[in-house]
Amino acid sequence: MDQATCGSCQCGAVRFEIRGAFESFFLCHCSRCRKDTGSAHAANLFSSSATITWLSGRDRITGFRIPGTRHVKSFCSVCGSALPNLQMDGALLVAPAGSIDGDVDIQPTAHICLSSRAGWEDALGDAPRFDGLPG
Repeated sequence: MDQATCGSCQCGAVRFEIRGAFESFFLCHCSRCRKDTGSAHAANLFSSSATITWLSGRDRITGFRIPGTRHVKSFCSVCGSALPNLQMDGALLVAPAGSIDGDVDIQPTAHICLSSRAGWEDALGDAPRFDGLPG
């Protein structure tokens, strides 16, 4: 039976269901992915066989492609949350791990593009950790 994974944006305007398995889970540290997320890396799930069904809000999805590249980001036009998209002429489904509601059943496959990681990233392991807000 096909595995179903549900997801949504932050405001709930966009909801989707993905049927099928993710083959890889990459943490990309390139400067483009850092700009996309505003963080140290993007966390994206990849599948060449899964399908996506938009349950609501498809008209609220906006996309941005860096000209001359394959780099694409889809996001909710209301709240800005990153959303899945199809790449390589529909042959590859890319889903931001944070857009999935609940846990994913795959662990990160690899950190990629480490040569272009942020200079401050190496010190992340030394930062204090809190279960909630510091205070």
